Amino acid sequence: MKFSAYMADWLYGQDGYYASYKNIGKEGDFYTAVSTSKFFGGTIAKHIVSLVDEGFLDEDGVVCEIGAHHGYFLADVIEFIYTLRPKLLESLKFVIIERFENLQAFQSNYFKESFGDAISLIHYKSLSELKCKNAFFVANEIFDAFPCELYYKGKTASVHAHKVEFNADDEWVKQKAEKYHKDRGEIALGYEEFAKEMAMACGKFEFMSFDYGEMGARPDFSIRVYEKHKVIPFFDETIQTNELFAKSDITYDVTFAHVKDAFHEAGVEFIELKAQMVALVNMGILDLLEILKEKVEEKIYKQELEKVKILILPNFLGERFKMIRFRKSSP
Repeated sequence: MKFSAYMADWLYGQDGYYASYKNIGKEGDFYTAVSTSKFFGGTIAKHIVSLVDEGFLDEDGVVCEIGAHHGYFLADVIEFIYTLRPKLLESLKFVIIERFENLQAFQSNYFKESFGDAISLIHYKSLSELKCKNAFFVANEIFDAFPCELYYKGKTASVHAHKVEFNADDEWVKQKAEKYHKDRGEIALGYEEFAKEMAMACGKFEFMSFDYGEMGARPDFSIRVYEKHKVIPFFDETIQTNELFAKSDITYDVTFAHVKDAFHEAGVEFIELKAQMVALVNMGILDLLEILKEKVEEKIYKQELEKVKILILPNFLGERFKMIRFRKSSP
């Protein structure tokens, strides 16, 4: 089978890694910005309020998270909207795009426990099911989880019995590799379809996503496995891929130029690519900390400050992770 099919089965198959609830953070295989600090979601909430004030997002617009897993991120956003502009909770609509029904159930239960009947959460399995006039879309670490093809000097990988061989010809993959100046590495599949679905789902929107990677393609393979916070190169000859299959996360660095081009082809405007550190500071994460400082005792403030440092300092998540932002205005 093609490597993309193998990776899709690894992550999204019936018994795939993302098909069931997984711990993220200290007890899981990896950390995310969401598992690090509630102020990640809080900063997005502050940005949403600014979009309403700017007039880009309607007070009755849709706030949609794509690939929410636990639902903690969107819940943090809602919690901070309540703190910053509680009136908006009466008008904004909250949506999660989640393909797995068991995760939908987990998210619904979590929202029920957290907000009771104050918040109505709507689920869709894909963007193609959603139709709205105005929205803010957000995703955290989504583009690195799209299945990819592995490419090496003109050949595309196939997999048999968990062994990879570069023995296939794929003209589309080859063209993408040449476009992004890669003679080896990962070529993501599905960005184009994803961008088109979002463009068709909503007339006017902003989309913001956080992921690791660079605008230009890496000159080598970045594909790797995360298991209990250990990073295992996929081509490490000492690992048993069959033992890791569907039990650990598999991922790769995002080529943001590919993401940018996919949205451009769908008629969506690229706004910016920034280091997570710069993006969060610009959107007001330090202002939120100042609000916290005025309301809680010093000990709690310092605890939250240390968590936020992990989000923004260059030697933690601040530099390696990037924020990419797009907009589509009404026709």
